[in-house]
Amino acid sequence: MRIEKIDFDLLFISCTKVHLAKRLHALLVVSGKVKDLFISTRLVNLYSYLGDVSFSHRTFNQIPKKDIYTWNSMISAYVRTGRFHEALDCFHQFSFTSGLQPNFYTFPPVLKACGNLVDGKKIHCQVLKLGFQWDIYVAASLIHMYSRFGFVAVARKLFNEMPVRDIGSWNAMISGLCQNGNATEALDVLNEMRLEGENMDPLTVASLLTVCALSNDMLSGMLIHLYVIKQGLEFDLLVSNALINMYAKFGCLANARRVFNQMDVTDLVSWNSIIAAYEQNDDPKAALGFFNKMQQIGIQPDLLTLLSLASIVAQLADCQKSRSVHGFILRRGWVMENVAIGNAVVDMYAKLGAINSARNVFEELPTKDVISWNTLITGYAQNGLASEAIEVYNTMEECEEIIPNQGTWVSVLPAYSHLGALQQGMKIHGRVIKNNLHMDVFVGTCLIDMYGKCGRLDDAMSLFYQVPRENSVPWNAIISCLGLHGHGEKALKLFEEMLDKAVKPDHVTFVSLLSACSHSGLVDVGKHYFHVMQERYRIKPSYKHYGCMVDLLGRAGHLETAYDFIKSMPIEPDASIWGALLGACRIHGNVKLGKFASDRLFEVDSENIGYYVLLSNIYANSGKWEGVDKVRSLARDRGLRKTPGWSSIEINNRVDVFYTGNQTHQKYQEICIELKVMTAKMKSLGYVPDFTFVLQDVEEDEKEEILTSHSERLAIAFGIISTPPRTPIRIFKNLRVCGDCHTATKYISKITEREIIVRDSNRFHHFKDGTCSCGDYW
Repeated sequence: MRIEKIDFDLLFISCTKVHLAKRLHALLVVSGKVKDLFISTRLVNLYSYLGDVSFSHRTFNQIPKKDIYTWNSMISAYVRTGRFHEALDCFHQFSFTSGLQPNFYTFPPVLKACGNLVDGKKIHCQVLKLGFQWDIYVAASLIHMYSRFGFVAVARKLFNEMPVRDIGSWNAMISGLCQNGNATEALDVLNEMRLEGENMDPLTVASLLTVCALSNDMLSGMLIHLYVIKQGLEFDLLVSNALINMYAKFGCLANARRVFNQMDVTDLVSWNSIIAAYEQNDDPKAALGFFNKMQQIGIQPDLLTLLSLASIVAQLADCQKSRSVHGFILRRGWVMENVAIGNAVVDMYAKLGAINSARNVFEELPTKDVISWNTLITGYAQNGLASEAIEVYNTMEECEEIIPNQGTWVSVLPAYSHLGALQQGMKIHGRVIKNNLHMDVFVGTCLIDMYGKCGRLDDAMSLFYQVPRENSVPWNAIISCLGLHGHGEKALKLFEEMLDKAVKPDHVTFVSLLSACSHSGLVDVGKHYFHVMQERYRIKPSYKHYGCMVDLLGRAGHLETAYDFIKSMPIEPDASIWGALLGACRIHGNVKLGKFASDRLFEVDSENIGYYVLLSNIYANSGKWEGVDKVRSLARDRGLRKTPGWSSIEINNRVDVFYTGNQTHQKYQEICIELKVMTAKMKSLGYVPDFTFVLQDVEEDEKEEILTSHSERLAIAFGIISTPPRTPIRIFKNLRVCGDCHTATKYISKITEREIIVRDSNRFHHFKDGTCSCGDYW
């Protein structure tokens, strides 16, 4: 075929792959057409649209005499492929070496390429110098640029001064306000736009739906949806995707699904949106179903898909699928490219309890940001490894390039709460105040929880009245703390105050409230609120609510009623339910029902050593040593080991941990002397050791020695010899305080004239003047 008869326009349109573009390029060179400036510039654009900016650059360099269109094309090629630094270099080369002046087509891509405000302001100066500030495309780009860097007031001033606005200008301003969380002002701009007779287009709608989701304004969102239907925009892909995301934010999954099902065309964004909708609203099975359908129709997942999938697998507690997800990500090399996906894998393993795998992935991340560190700290804290969480935080502090943020404090404060490390937690409080985050509701709530769980209930209450209380989060924390300290009546009063303030309780509120009732023996009140939760607030009880009710009834001695309650449950009892009943049987010495509960427990969770210990203790308390031996033998055969009892005390910023019977502490001899003196004084006041709390079949003198060597007594004695007279002592114990130690501590508080605060696995005990705040009900 003769060169003259070749339709080069058709060839350009037909080039959908880079290798086809290279063939066309070769043909243009052979034919001499490449010397045509328009053709060469078209090649620059073609390569960039196909994603190969390096060939765009080569072609551009081979053009001997470039015009403005050619320079603009090369700058746009860099921006289109995300090479913003090269785009700015190309612009500066154009401005200072070409002898040409930029035009209004030059500035929109250049402004998009600006990586910081300084660059943006320099470009703005050139715009002003050349008189392009009121070109609608340039002005919209300036609005976008200032909004991107958080200078929304400057963007608004530019917008207000525009002599003429098109839909792109309005969209730029609305989008900028959305990006900066100014939902109310964005809706005000929408009203201005409609007063000027400008109709919303799909981009406007998508931006506003995002605003409605951010501002929790469901009514406006639904009104915009109605507008969308009236204007015939409901089938627009961008609008449909935004509707799915908005309804997901409001938890309206049926509406989100209805929008998705009505879409004529779906893309990867649509599938990611519907998968994330179900994943973020705690329906991982449905989310996984959509992922499987997406694969069946041949749509390949991207990074966002895998972010959702990692969370789905964690929610489903599917360890096997977690390895598949991790393997898929590794094969794509995405961990090397994107720190967010690496963080998601760390989070996935941590939530599955595979904390060692989480740590290994964390160590292998090529880049770690503050979220990476926060995720690992949270992982350790949520898996009960508070010391390790604090150790990771301390390591993070050594990295100068990592600046702690709100998420850091929310991650590490629960670890200090768990250990009872009050002084270290107070240091974090100081950091938080310095960073002006103490009024943040989530950080403030963690501080409330930390002070409450470290025995400083007055400080927790004081903080509670300082933080914003518009939602249930801080209320839940303080109600829980009051319950732990045995102040059930105060917890109930605060709950009523919460309702008076029109704060809607959630499922966590009722867990805290029912737990408070349980600790204070408020059986009838607890029953009442269990019904109120369902009838007035339409909250479906979860395992935690049922567990609280079983604990409430069982702890009060209503064991048969608790068992009948379990039988009436609409869901199959899990380990937490049977565990609550078994714990109550241990308190009240009901061997028969305890054996029945333990048999059910071993069917649903045979790997938890705590349940074997509870049953063993029931047998030991009733002197049935054969039963003790049988249960211990069963645990040994399954390779289970009892969690050792320990108590900790913080003195001079150092946390000392004592294990039962442990003799390795540097002040052990002084501790023993103090305990002997204290025991003698106690006996003179009427103390008689209660050997039923010795769970070994040994002689009485050995039993007394075992009781004296319990971890809480070692910690209390250490506190006495290490602190000034009459100062409070705070002890933290990982297991329940034994009855004999409880009695002994009452005597010690009277003898030493100290307040002794003990937090065990169930609650707080405030010992003072020979009495305990729990009223011997625990």
